[in-house]
Amino acid sequence: MLDERKLKVLYAIINSYILSGEPISSRTISKIYNLGVSSATIRNEMSDLEDLGFLNKPHTSAGRVPSDRAYRLYVDSILKLDNSNIDNNLKNKIKKTLIEESKEMDQLLQNAAKILSKITKYTALAISPQLSKSKIKHIQLIPIENNQILLVLVNNSDIVKNTIFKVDSTISPGQLNIISNYLTHKLRGVLFSEIPNEIDFKEMYAYKEILDKILPMLNDSFDIMDSIDLYSEGITQLLNFPEYKDVDKAKSIISFIENKDLVLDVLLEDEIMEGIKIIIGNENIYEPIKDSSIITASYSVNGKNIGKIGVIGPTRMDYLRLINILKIFSLNLTEIINFYSGN
Repeated sequence: MLDERKLKVLYAIINSYILSGEPISSRTISKIYNLGVSSATIRNEMSDLEDLGFLNKPHTSAGRVPSDRAYRLYVDSILKLDNSNIDNNLKNKIKKTLIEESKEMDQLLQNAAKILSKITKYTALAISPQLSKSKIKHIQLIPIENNQILLVLVNNSDIVKNTIFKVDSTISPGQLNIISNYLTHKLRGVLFSEIPNEIDFKEMYAYKEILDKILPMLNDSFDIMDSIDLYSEGITQLLNFPEYKDVDKAKSIISFIENKDLVLDVLLEDEIMEGIKIIIGNENIYEPIKDSSIITASYSVNGKNIGKIGVIGPTRMDYLRLINILKIFSLNLTEIINFYSGN
């Protein structure tokens, strides 16, 4: 653990570098911050911090920049703070906008990502809830044209998902309603991830021919509907940072963000989606984002974390500001989803 003076010097360098993006010298720290020690002492502390792996010295500069290890120490100290610094005026303003402009879950998350990117000037990411971690509440089959059937699923948090599949022959609304009621009765309270491949329909023998047609389609539909949607906004915001001025580097990270599977692999790396999570620089598993940081916050229903929203940008982030903003989005999404779910 670093002593108090080294911590003060290190945090001063981090804060200065976040603002300027330029290597920081001992003279700069001495002029801006009243640390109660001379520039020579600060220079010695900076040398020690470099030896300890908290600072790097660019070849073309006498100043130093924070390492990933420094940011990790800095971020961990921020995360120990309480929630008393939430800006309630900003929270209420964002919540009002989200409620007015969002009529369904997909729209809510898309708008949340859009507003987050606009406020922070970073690229924003959001992922939809995972049905597999929730329980079935209601199943409804609705006939539409050309032998197509709309499958509507409602989970225990009243989150609705739907998909369309096609059968060989027309099935009447009455028959589909009877089957819907039976499926709901049979599967209510079952985890989506534990829906059986085969269901004993002895009581529904009269509908065996119809069920034989529908069940394979239902199972395929459950798999499709459990897929996770990724929403990204403000991808070109990255181009405003000098860290991405190199064309190849910019193309690489933009290509990465546009790859849904890779981004989800990073965001869902851990099974427990809880609170604020920050991945810094080389902590990232993929090369295109090893000079970037990702900050995410979870949102929940009934106290269960079901999705995430976050930002990606250079490691030289204003972590304190972004953490507080993401706390606001986490609270708002949780409150809005729970309100419309009746929880």
